[in-house]
Amino acid sequence: MKILYIVLGTISLCIGIFGILIPGLPTTPFLLLTAGLYVKSSDRLYKRLTDHKYLGEFILKFNRNGGMTKKDKRYAISLMWIMIILSCLLFVNYGAIQLIVVLAGITGTLIMGFVIPTYNDNE
Repeated sequence: MKILYIVLGTISLCIGIFGILIPGLPTTPFLLLTAGLYVKSSDRLYKRLTDHKYLGEFILKFNRNGGMTKKDKRYAISLMWIMIILSCLLFVNYGAIQLIVVLAGITGTLIMGFVIPTYNDNE
């Protein structure tokens, strides 16, 4: 079972990293899924993930607080939509693909807004 969790965690990590680069693809749920799968299967991989310069602090903060702050959510959603708009205007010339990108963005926004818990950081 550990090997299955490691494989699924690695796939989830790859999708999460692609989510950083591909507008509309949510990153957060995949990184959290990766952390959950790694914690069940490999202390070494979980430690590498949480020690990562960019991703680790986010995952540890999420685990410590059980969610994201409103400020973090606003930042993530804003950045995602900036990238979606730029991609649709500058790089994607086909209406069907633009529609897919926008629908993925709507899905990511809904996940970020309603599925991922929000905690008050007294900002």
